[in-house]
Amino acid sequence: MTNTENWVEAVSRELGLKAPVDVPALLDLAKVAAHQVERPAAPLTTYLLGYAVGQGLDPVLATRKITELAESWPAGPLPGTPGQK
Repeated sequence: MTNTENWVEAVSRELGLKAPVDVPALLDLAKVAAHQVERPAAPLTTYLLGYAVGQGLDPVLATRKITELAESWPAGPLPGTPGQK
């Protein structure tokens, strides 16, 4: 077991979480968000996934939907973002 997996297990135990955590899937999702959107999107994306799952959405479905959205995200800043002309 990796240090990251040990950490996730310890946090899950501390918070009383019963559902297993798919560490590779979460890391892949964070990687896609960081590369396709921008780096700060990675932790926010995984938080939003957790929030969606907490609201009852299936984790596999939610991960797939977010991954597809990130993979289709336009490169570079969106028009109208601060600093854009």
